[in-house]
Amino acid sequence: MRKILLALLLLVTMVVNMFALTSCFFTNPDDSGEEEGKINITFYHTMGANLREVLDFYVDEFEKIYPHINIIHEQVGSYDDVRDTVSTELMVGGQPNITYCYPDHVALYNVAQAVVTLDQYINSTKEIERADGKTEILGLTQEQKDDFIQAYYEEGRQFGDGEMYTMPLSKSTEVLYYNVDFFKEHNLTPPTTWDELEALCATIKTIDPNCIPLGYDSESNWFITMCEQLKTPYTSATGEHFLFDDEANHAFVKKFQEWYAKGYVTTQEIYGAYTSGLFVATSGQKSYMSIGSSAGATHQRPAKDESTGKYPFEVGIVPIPQADETNKKVISQGPSLCILDSYDAAENEAAWLFVKFLTTNVSFQAEFSEASGYVPVIKSVADDPFYQDFLAKADGGNGIAALSAKVCLEQESYYYVSPAFNGSSTARDEVGRLLQECLLLTGDDAKVMAEIKNIFKKAIDECKYQTDAG
Repeated sequence: MRKILLALLLLVTMVVNMFALTSCFFTNPDDSGEEEGKINITFYHTMGANLREVLDFYVDEFEKIYPHINIIHEQVGSYDDVRDTVSTELMVGGQPNITYCYPDHVALYNVAQAVVTLDQYINSTKEIERADGKTEILGLTQEQKDDFIQAYYEEGRQFGDGEMYTMPLSKSTEVLYYNVDFFKEHNLTPPTTWDELEALCATIKTIDPNCIPLGYDSESNWFITMCEQLKTPYTSATGEHFLFDDEANHAFVKKFQEWYAKGYVTTQEIYGAYTSGLFVATSGQKSYMSIGSSAGATHQRPAKDESTGKYPFEVGIVPIPQADETNKKVISQGPSLCILDSYDAAENEAAWLFVKFLTTNVSFQAEFSEASGYVPVIKSVADDPFYQDFLAKADGGNGIAALSAKVCLEQESYYYVSPAFNGSSTARDEVGRLLQECLLLTGDDAKVMAEIKNIFKKAIDECKYQTDAG
């Protein structure tokens, strides 16, 4: 079934591209940003205005070095909007040369064999002449390869065949935010394990019975992270894909259901919004801890008091709790870059040069990190004066983004990424939905566990159905 769909997809693409060639005489090239006599490279991303300013500066720098290349970049909504737009354009033609991506997106594009593998460029010793008179190799030097934070770099090889499909651009992870003032007042210590977190939630409930001690934004991340920390099955890129219906996974979900029943925790889907809303609240129901993206640190900071000009409380940031101190794991998030095959060798090579420029340029990585809240993907940024100044301002108020970045950088050896394949996105959605449904269960232990097992089975069945249908 999948082979037939792939053949149809490729046929449609060929036909539409033939029409595109004949219709080009009726379009105005000045509207596209393309320049005659140059290799025009299109780049899709999700950058807001502040990040586009950074990107525009470095596009100009790139085009000075490689004046035969013209970069056209376009903001395309959210990450999901980028995925959906690219998927559509792969069917009808007109896809970009470079796009923001997550591993699940790349696995989807690979159904149409649309993603260029990068090993041929990474390892190339071909010499490239620059406009400034210097020469460089097309590929990466060993120094450049070693400069990448290893977990970020290896994310590009998680597709089951050992080949490199993506390069990391900027990254984030999950961290635990906590109310420093409340913790100091009640002599509390941030938890390092889930058992400590459970005990801490019980203590906080005795102090403020109306509160929900912890908000966790992503049910999917929570489930997958527990599988990594506990070394229990989740998915596989090869063979049987969906492995998460496992007794050890039933057990941790049952524990979290008990936490929810006791009022210890809520999640984004159950709460109906990002749980940072509870964390930054200064009246009514509130939380005193929040687990969310490190890139969203400014959203975990309460608004300043208009009368005093000060923040109502100081925010602390620490790594998320672990199940086992000997197997620390935290999710790697944030955009990577992939090259979509234009079937033009010169275009693909030009696209690679821009990807290489963005991912290895220390100044770009430093400025982009400061502006975005994400962390750089190369270690040498730590020696950059601009970035050192940024990190030096880290605190629980105005410098909260820098504080979050520091916590991320301290965890570089703990990052994990999940296997990516056609269906991995469905698995991620289903385990998030599964956890949400299980948290809301009520009844005695035997009844709840029976329902949990049934919900797991339904999630596996849905994953298989969606994958077979796709």
